[in-house]
Amino acid sequence: MNILHSKIYGQNQSETPLLVFHGLFGMLDNWGSFGREFGELMPVHLIDLRNHGKSFHSEEMSVEAMVGDIKAYIEYHGLEKVNLLGHSLGGKVVMQFSIVYPESVAKLIVADIAPKAYPPHHQGVLKALNSIDLVNMSSRKDVEIQLSKYIPEPDIIQFLLKNLYWTEDKKLSWRFNLDVLTRKYETYITSAIKFGIYQGETLFLAGDRSHYILPQDSFLIRQQFPHAEIKKIINAGHWLHAENPKDFKAAVKEFLIH
Repeated sequence: MNILHSKIYGQNQSETPLLVFHGLFGMLDNWGSFGREFGELMPVHLIDLRNHGKSFHSEEMSVEAMVGDIKAYIEYHGLEKVNLLGHSLGGKVVMQFSIVYPESVAKLIVADIAPKAYPPHHQGVLKALNSIDLVNMSSRKDVEIQLSKYIPEPDIIQFLLKNLYWTEDKKLSWRFNLDVLTRKYETYITSAIKFGIYQGETLFLAGDRSHYILPQDSFLIRQQFPHAEIKKIINAGHWLHAENPKDFKAAVKEFLIH
């Protein structure tokens, strides 16, 4: 059985563990400072989704498959109830998990995504990544220059470059499985959360400069998550945990510890 790769912080076994899932093209390393800080309060599992980071690569890339990955991870580590935090694609997966396995979830935190269907919107990034022939790239700078021909935002380029690494035979490679993420894109991005209701305590955090959670989404959110609180993180876009980490961490801490 394939078990998701993780990094675990904190030894306080009397507290409910927090499992954290990144978004598309992300990896657990993006959450390092968060994990270290919250690890002083509770066990924190930073986890790479399938086809990301150091987790296994697979031809299957559906929300249902990723829900199964979380279930297998929880059982493998002998956990009972957990708190879940997911950003973007990770948020979609933890929402669906909470509906399918509510008995395993103490509290749910969803960062900047709603349970609705989204139109395809990563075509530019996928085109940029697929334009790169890593065999002919001799440095990270070469890759950065190529990405900048397609992507105008330097922060997105730097975010993607964190996935670049040197293999043992001195070749550049991506941590994520670009081929599957490209081919299966509509399978995991455009689908809505399958209907069901999670009755537990839930916090939705939305970047005030992001368009992922709109005011009209609150009705849809509360249909499936009737006990949800929806909170805005100011001065933040879609990467709210990186753009305003102080307010993001404060909101998470207040929700988990009260």
